[in-house]
Amino acid sequence: MRKLTADWIFPVVGPPVRDGVLVLDAEGRVEAVVSREGHDPHTLEAHRGVLVPGFVNAHCHLELSHLKGLVDTGTSLIPFIQSVVGNRNFPEETILAAIAAAEEEMYRNGIVAVGDISNAPDTFAQKSLGRLDYYTFVEFFDLMQDDRARETFDRYKTVYDRLEPAPGSAKSCVPHAPYSVSSTLWGLLRETYRDGETLTVSIHNQETPPENELLRDGTGAFVDFYRSFGLATEHLEPTGYTAIHTAIRHLDPRHRTLFVHNTLTERADIEAAHAWSPHVFWATCPNANLYIENRLPNYRRFLETDARVCLGTDSLTSNWHLSILEEMKTVAKYQSYVPLETLVRWATLNGAQALGFDDRLGSFETGKKPGVNLLDIGPDLRLGAGTTLKRLA
Repeated sequence: MRKLTADWIFPVVGPPVRDGVLVLDAEGRVEAVVSREGHDPHTLEAHRGVLVPGFVNAHCHLELSHLKGLVDTGTSLIPFIQSVVGNRNFPEETILAAIAAAEEEMYRNGIVAVGDISNAPDTFAQKSLGRLDYYTFVEFFDLMQDDRARETFDRYKTVYDRLEPAPGSAKSCVPHAPYSVSSTLWGLLRETYRDGETLTVSIHNQETPPENELLRDGTGAFVDFYRSFGLATEHLEPTGYTAIHTAIRHLDPRHRTLFVHNTLTERADIEAAHAWSPHVFWATCPNANLYIENRLPNYRRFLETDARVCLGTDSLTSNWHLSILEEMKTVAKYQSYVPLETLVRWATLNGAQALGFDDRLGSFETGKKPGVNLLDIGPDLRLGAGTTLKRLA
């Protein structure tokens, strides 16, 4: 048994506990969060700062880790995508070594579970080690070319079938984004979801202005983007809807849906998604948004609508590190009205719920084994640039 105590404990499911004790059994499962009063100090592992559950990285592209530092910042999304496509051919040993190093970085940074995008099987051997819990989203896209939908589906379905998730992990077939999936491919994806099965479906959403322009008006930079690859665009008829409204016309409201990035998402978009399904989550990747587009979502819109926000890192192609604490610090720096207690929930329980892992992760509740992180936060309970983390369990 371990008894961990600190200035504050954030159980997440209840208010922060001052001078509390987190009691863990021999396997690291939570037995209780109790007052320090009455405990023999010699039996306690005492720390200064705040104890929080292990972090959940709700959105990552682990397979792109070998591209760290190779793509320019501030280019906007379409040039970023073009640069990634042009840099993906590396020796297998380089790719695999970068994946292993990136997972080690996440582990050191107190991350216990990851929602990870896969277009190829490169990460599967690392995931099979079971060091972290992964929800692998095998991502499908045909760049809105209906005549390529079946070929595209078969190729990515082969990737999906190769993955045997480690115990505690999961997988699903998902669309990349509303601007990159044809109507035919949407239909093929829906056929992979069996009745009575509850999945998480991830989809990139409203990351850049041309996304809404293409879908709503049939104009914008994505038209030129497709033409640059020799793809037909004459058949792309505007829907009159923004990206998220296009997406929910094809998605299944019975599944957990994780909208990712949401940099341009308005309050009306959030309310429409909540009216469509009670199982909606919103993943934000602040540092990646700054890296690619030099902008952040307006988090006040999400607070005002009681949206379940999660935190992600995106990939090392679009970020300087894989650290949920650094994502929290970025929000606290640029939109400091978001309370620390809210940021902790975004970093833990909301992500666990989005991935369907909340039966064992995300909060200090009896029977869970969520991991334990120590943040060296002072009595003002404010994150600063120098705030660090130590993984305790």
